[in-house]
Amino acid sequence: MGQDRYDVIVVGARCAGSPTAMLLARKGYKVLVVDRAKFPSDTLSTHILHPPAVESMQRWGLLERLVATGCPPIDTYTFDTGPFTLAGAPGTDAAPVAYCPRRTVLDKLLVDAASEAGAEVREEFAVQEIVVEDDRVVGIRGHGKDGAIVTEHADVVVGADGRSSFLAKAVDPAQYNERPPFLGAYYTYWSGLPMDGRFEMCLRPGCGFAAAPTHDDLTLVIAGWSYDQYEAKRDDVEANYVATFDIAPGFAERIRGAKREARFAGTAVPNFFRKPYGPGWALVGDAGYNKDFITAQGILDAFRDAELCATALDEAFSATRSYDEGMAGYHTTRDAHVLPMFEFTCQLAALEPPPPELQALLEAAHGNQEAMDGFARVNAGVLSPAEYFSEENVHRIFAAAAHTDLRASTSN
Repeated sequence: MGQDRYDVIVVGARCAGSPTAMLLARKGYKVLVVDRAKFPSDTLSTHILHPPAVESMQRWGLLERLVATGCPPIDTYTFDTGPFTLAGAPGTDAAPVAYCPRRTVLDKLLVDAASEAGAEVREEFAVQEIVVEDDRVVGIRGHGKDGAIVTEHADVVVGADGRSSFLAKAVDPAQYNERPPFLGAYYTYWSGLPMDGRFEMCLRPGCGFAAAPTHDDLTLVIAGWSYDQYEAKRDDVEANYVATFDIAPGFAERIRGAKREARFAGTAVPNFFRKPYGPGWALVGDAGYNKDFITAQGILDAFRDAELCATALDEAFSATRSYDEGMAGYHTTRDAHVLPMFEFTCQLAALEPPPPELQALLEAAHGNQEAMDGFARVNAGVLSPAEYFSEENVHRIFAAAAHTDLRASTSN
């Protein structure tokens, strides 16, 4: 039996869990964070820290540490649509660049930050049971490397343990906005494939790929296919992965001169929202909300949830707001913020030909740097799809294209 009662126990110590623990510990709360893994260690991930996630790292005082690891900055996102390529700046003056860190580096940095803030970190700890009393979560039961079963109690247990969350399975929260997997993909790392500060994405009906520079002069390259093709493609991952690059001959030529440095890792994921709180429990990151990885929003979502949830719990503990009121605010704010991106992501992940109106809009945006920057910022989570695709902004883009065409015809 554990000896101490904690204010919060966080299950999962990666991109959602460690920041949640760190932020609460910095406010003086007694926090325990546990994880089955030992750090540094790898995990399936899209890797991208879009500019809003970079801003979080800056707020937390951790960005300089990340930069010091040698992770290269990304200042341009490109989108190859076939007929043309849109290239734009993903960030703002406050956070102009993105990063694509290896999870072996980023997660260790976050775990260390939680520990430095005063949270107790237990690595290689397996949770076997969520302890419930009178329909309220009150703790966890599990074991470390020595196998000895321990029980720890807390006012709130936070599940930051991914889309297959052990806590979520135990409390069975309401699940909504469910969509099936749209695509499946595999990624690996390549040397000899310089990216010059670019995150590149190329989409065609039924397939696509993306690439970004990461640590150790390596490039992360992911290739995927619509879900109805995924099972068949898995029969020969390497051949199908490499063949996908033929949709963009220029990139295919570049990667032929590169060397694969790691095994393939891949998956397909469902899309859903879960109610992220209840009596004595909360969910953050993929445990509470998951969408396809095509827009690479997972780390950004985890950071946002960590801040929102930690703030709500602080309000509850300090009696600024009731637990239910504060956590309902977390729930509402999360959903309002991410729903437009959820819909946009599902549309992209279907890997279907863009509807004529979208194709026309992207064609009008091509060559208009402000419009291309806007599209990059949508994919970076800086600008809401609802704002970019609003009637007013769409009219502005088409008007600018018409003006450009008129000037061109006049000059001729």
